[in-house]
Amino acid sequence: MSAGSGSAALAPERRRLADFVALTKPRITFLVVLTALIGFVAARNGEWNLVLLARTLAGTALVAAAASALNQWVERDADALMRRTLRRPLPSHRLSPRDSVVFGVALAAGGTAYLALTVGALAGVLAAVTAASYLLVYTPLKKVTSLATVAGAVPGAIPPMIGWAAARGRLDAGAWVLFLILFFWQMPHFLALAALYRRDYARAGFRVLSVVDPDGASSGRQSVLYALALLPVSLMPAFLGMAGRLYFFGAFALGLGFLAYGVRFALRPGSQPHAASLFHYSLLYLPALCTLMALD
Repeated sequence: MSAGSGSAALAPERRRLADFVALTKPRITFLVVLTALIGFVAARNGEWNLVLLARTLAGTALVAAAASALNQWVERDADALMRRTLRRPLPSHRLSPRDSVVFGVALAAGGTAYLALTVGALAGVLAAVTAASYLLVYTPLKKVTSLATVAGAVPGAIPPMIGWAAARGRLDAGAWVLFLILFFWQMPHFLALAALYRRDYARAGFRVLSVVDPDGASSGRQSVLYALALLPVSLMPAFLGMAGRLYFFGAFALGLGFLAYGVRFALRPGSQPHAASLFHYSLLYLPALCTLMALD
């Protein structure tokens, strides 16, 4: 067999592997792992246990990937109705529902067990709660009420607590501050995303706020309120000794920027460019805040 024919034979397997990777939503998984890392760094008390850190991040990544894969399995019919998601592996029939659910369950079970056995029971429980609340509460509520976004922000805010629990074996005040930062950050982020893809969500039957309030006024107001709440909460790590002056002033500047983009969106809630600006700023805000906390 020639080298060319061998490569051709491997191509379908590579595409199949790429589809399984796509099920895990790598960018979202990366953000989840980043926040777990920050939780670990903030709680480590000046000591580095690199083996424990690696185990924590690996287990968290497995559970995050599982939640994304199983979410796509549940929502495969809805994804087929949305332009943004119709090319995903399930709606495009590149992967079967059976393969996807087996893959997701294996990742969830493996990741949770790995955390519990190699990191600690609390970290394993938090990971299980994250996946269960995302799949059993947030996902079905999306077709029932716009409050699903609030419910979905809860599992989205737990990963830094996993990192904290891994480093200390318990949850202190700092862990809950990190939870609140993630919780408040997610709301403008998802409100802006829902505004950008309002027609897609409407076609799929998702009752996000931009669908039930199509003029966008409520989305704009809530974006401002959550950005306002985020600003003082994001400064609390400096007062708890989790970070110093660099973090304080950097977080303050980032928070003012987030609030400014929220106000801009609220003043013209029907503007796609303003929704896009708020969404893109939110994507920059979180890694920047995490970097400041890690460096300071």
